[in-house]
Amino acid sequence: MSTPGPRARARIIDQSRPIERPRSLDAQARDVEFEVTPRDRHEGLSRAMNVVLAGLGLAVSMPVLLFVSILIKLSSRGPILYTQTRVGLDRRWKRTLALREARMEDLGGQVFTIYKLRTMRVDAEKRSGAVWATENDPRVTGLGKFLRKYRIDEVPQLWNVLLGDMNIVGPRPERPSIVARLREDIPEYRCRHRVKPGLTGMAQINQKYDACLEDVRQKVNWDLRYIGEQGFWLDVRIMLKTVPSVLLRFQGW
Repeated sequence: MSTPGPRARARIIDQSRPIERPRSLDAQARDVEFEVTPRDRHEGLSRAMNVVLAGLGLAVSMPVLLFVSILIKLSSRGPILYTQTRVGLDRRWKRTLALREARMEDLGGQVFTIYKLRTMRVDAEKRSGAVWATENDPRVTGLGKFLRKYRIDEVPQLWNVLLGDMNIVGPRPERPSIVARLREDIPEYRCRHRVKPGLTGMAQINQKYDACLEDVRQKVNWDLRYIGEQGFWLDVRIMLKTVPSVLLRFQGW
């Protein structure tokens, strides 16, 4: 007798409550229930969609990427691509006590290298350390402002999607140092690592750049909402809404 295929499931118990006035993060986090096994029943379809769209996106955008790469090299000192370590999906077995305890001691997710087109000056964080990017960040170059405005700098992350580090839709990944800080200020932040991070998400199409910790809390609310309602068609709707969000500059990456 064959064993049933492994799957992963997440849901929010009460989805009738308006997200504009959400319950406390702690209440939402308690209501996010996970039955964790290595594979979700929809994972095959979701993975196929992500691979196809990422491959097509890279192929179509290649001429633009080559042209922009030349401009980056000519306009400022430094490499064309910018790489950073980010925290991704927590693949560990949730029900194992030892791993549950270990998860509380570390970042709660598998780290990976993210790829972007460089938009900041070299050594931009040498003095400040890891800080959030703002809408009018002084560290950003002139060309970088244009690339960020239309999210062109994020296109290389399609390679992360092909590698399996990310999905096109999911909570945005953060740096380990920022994750460690946010897990102290917002304990429910750990729930974001129960799904793969993404290029865009429910938080990005509904909220602008973070200006304070309360903004981050609101984004975590959106991320928990996404985890509870995630599915193929929700991902499609978020992708379709991302395009006007970028063009109208109503976005918060």
